[in-house]
Amino acid sequence: MNKAQKQEVIEALKNKFSQYSNFYITDTESLTVAQVTDLRHHCFDKQVEMKVAKNTLIKKALESLDNEKYSGVYDSLHQVTALMFSESPKDPAVIISSFRKAQNGEKPVLKAAFLNGDIFVGDNQLIKLTKIKTKNELIGEVIGLLMSPIQRVIGALQNRPETTTAPEAKAEATPAAKVEETPKSEEAKPASENVEKAAE
Repeated sequence: MNKAQKQEVIEALKNKFSQYSNFYITDTESLTVAQVTDLRHHCFDKQVEMKVAKNTLIKKALESLDNEKYSGVYDSLHQVTALMFSESPKDPAVIISSFRKAQNGEKPVLKAAFLNGDIFVGDNQLIKLTKIKTKNELIGEVIGLLMSPIQRVIGALQNRPETTTAPEAKAEATPAAKVEETPKSEEAKPASENVEKAAE
């Protein structure tokens, strides 16, 4: 690979590092061509981009972008390196974990992961990374928490017994009618007495 070709690779890597805020650095050494192809298919299904490149070129690409920002991953750039770029912080971890189980092996090995500025170093971080909450999952949980009180209120309103205002009004109307009728009967009695007195 001549100087121009190396620079071309560096520029391509810089574009990927600028495009994605999440990337994994893995060791795919000892994997067969067929296994690497299978791994690429898994990545494609999850919309994860997999790139194999020389460690020196990866480091130069990162140094030219922000040397301090990426300095924590430099020690992980050794042996054969395959980069996994993803919009999701946990999809590459899930791919690696499921691939290992399917192959009944320990490759690829996670060397480091750069997730939105946070750096995780070592294969022992893999299980933790598979349990990271994605942005959509966190939004869903927040919406669920906000909706829960509203749903309880709606449920309480739906289960509330019908109002008893109408029957009470009816019950109150009955005594009122009797009160009105009582004066009428009392007024009628003196009237009849007056008629009898007039007849006499």
